[in-house]
Amino acid sequence: MEIIPNISLNGTTVEAKREEIKAYFNNTYDVYESLFETLVNDQAFYAEANALRHPIIFYFGHTATFFINKLIIDKTINERVNPKFESMFAVGVDEMSWDDLNKQHYKWASVEEVKAYRDDVRVLVNNLIDTLPLTLPIDWKSPFWAILMGCEHERIHIETSSVLIRQLDLTYIKPTEGWEVCYDSGSAPKNELLEVRGRTIIRNRDNNYYGWDNEYGFHQATIPSFKASKFLVTNQEFLDFVHDNGYKNDIYWEEEGVEWRNFVKANHPSFWYKKEDGYQLRMMLEVVDLPLNHPAEVNYHEAKAYCNWLSQKEGKKLRLPTEDEWYCLVENVELTESSDANINLKYYASTMPVDSFEHKGFYDVRGNVWQWLETTMYPFDGFKVHPIYDDFTVPTFDNEHHLIKGGSWISTGNEALLSARFAFRKHFFQHAGFRYVQSSYQEQIKTNSYESDDLVNQYIEFGWGSSHLGVENYAVACAKIAIEAMGNRAKSRALDVGCAIGRSSFELARAFDEVTGIDYTARFIQSATQMKEQGSLNFTTPTEGELFEYKQVTLENLNLTKEASKVTFWQGDACNLKSLYQGYDLIFAGNLIDRLYNPKKFLKSMAERLNPNGLLILSSPYTWLEEYTPKEQWIGGYRKDGENFSTLDGLHKILDQEFKLISTKDIPFVIAETARKHQYTIAQMSIWEKQ
Repeated sequence: MEIIPNISLNGTTVEAKREEIKAYFNNTYDVYESLFETLVNDQAFYAEANALRHPIIFYFGHTATFFINKLIIDKTINERVNPKFESMFAVGVDEMSWDDLNKQHYKWASVEEVKAYRDDVRVLVNNLIDTLPLTLPIDWKSPFWAILMGCEHERIHIETSSVLIRQLDLTYIKPTEGWEVCYDSGSAPKNELLEVRGRTIIRNRDNNYYGWDNEYGFHQATIPSFKASKFLVTNQEFLDFVHDNGYKNDIYWEEEGVEWRNFVKANHPSFWYKKEDGYQLRMMLEVVDLPLNHPAEVNYHEAKAYCNWLSQKEGKKLRLPTEDEWYCLVENVELTESSDANINLKYYASTMPVDSFEHKGFYDVRGNVWQWLETTMYPFDGFKVHPIYDDFTVPTFDNEHHLIKGGSWISTGNEALLSARFAFRKHFFQHAGFRYVQSSYQEQIKTNSYESDDLVNQYIEFGWGSSHLGVENYAVACAKIAIEAMGNRAKSRALDVGCAIGRSSFELARAFDEVTGIDYTARFIQSATQMKEQGSLNFTTPTEGELFEYKQVTLENLNLTKEASKVTFWQGDACNLKSLYQGYDLIFAGNLIDRLYNPKKFLKSMAERLNPNGLLILSSPYTWLEEYTPKEQWIGGYRKDGENFSTLDGLHKILDQEFKLISTKDIPFVIAETARKHQYTIAQMSIWEKQ
């Protein structure tokens, strides 16, 4: 299978770069679709490979939807290809608490429909590549960044979808040309520890290739010399651990690892099949006798337990490498992007013997399988999120996601670069293995239990912090008015669209039986979910200059503890909400409509989501900005036919057919920028009753 491994952000001519990008996009699309040709029939698309994942059909549509959603956010396009699909296939990559895995919420499209949708997206993106303005080099501000982001996102899913296919029952898959496995099997080479010279590691990524947000910034660490295993740990070595009752002895396992092992009743790696006279290995498309000289594929818990077992067995302190130690090894063996390895689908659609690719005495420093590290995901100094994909890395800054490095046999594009940084939860299944090191080095990663994102901190202070200048907390004030306006109406279910960090949702739950909070920004939903699950948030607010005040808010202190069970938070696009969000007695949208890319579409969809006589309550200062809403989409704040046309005029024009305006009210609010600088704003609240 021909793979274009990567694409440079630089170039000599715009015309040549367009053709290069087009070839890269179509190659990515083709390889991804060829992966699904391994499914035996359409029924296989709806089979469940993993209880924490959607069926395969979701991922078939998801990557095309990603292109459209990011191009919409980036304002490169204004019209959707299929709004229903672009809601259905939008979210569901990681098992975060706000992912919607309720099977009752989905009536999946047919395979034929999704194929046709993918074709439509392919045509659209190819046309954009031909016509969008292009300057070199390509950077974050370029309209082509969203296209490259879509390509790299799909290449990630080439790998993650292959893992799901590997977990499908064999009756759903078939051997397929281009996805052949390596049958080269034999005795494993003897592993040993080799010296790795210490050095100062500096990470300051260049701009030659596309990178995800976590790769940028600056990091420096001085690493002392250490020893590392010559080979990745093989199936033969891990089999010794299994035979020595490694899965039954709690002493080797961390507490969380014991819980995982007991929960899934693991007695061996997940891709191993037990038979009477030994083990077999599940490759992606078939089962083979366990190749003893291939790398063991395990999760972090299993890799950690093996290191603890081997430490006791050999009387040495052995562990997984840190990220900086992995880079030490890379530099010691003078590894480059062009160094040969089992990567980029260059050889097989499977692992190969661990002694196939030598790098100055070590083997498989990159490729074959990803390598689990001790290091949890953290931001480099100067980390910034990309504005059109703010939830790529931020949700993994939780000390629960461990880094993997080096790529696997199916890693392509950005994944195959030495600078790539990906992290997964400890129980996660991936084409991942490990090597071990002997070192007394103690990694010191700067972590902060306080929220480090300035924007999130500001929203937490605005929503959960103190009142300022004698003005009542905005979320509290809006919720009180909304509850009062409901009067004797039913107060069963409320929808809080644009809920941000969730304070208004909690306040509405004082009166409603169930409140659903939705926001597009994953960082906000993450904070709202943390408040629901943990009952507190730590954050900082600037006082002056570089000085900060450290604060904590708790549900207990606000008398909202019992409301936590009534609220749920989801990530979603207000202009393209899933159809399941309906049957509400109240819909509240605070400070939202003037930040939407298509407020009219949002407003037009509200009636169908409300129960008869339900209330739609809008509150906004009407600060229309083209940065958020294209001017042609403003619903007010301009002159029409020579006369002033206010936002309230626009609301009447859009809503009057299905709603009756009950009242309007001015709601002041204050945003504290520093201890001595505040922003005072007056929002207008309008209350509409569904007719």
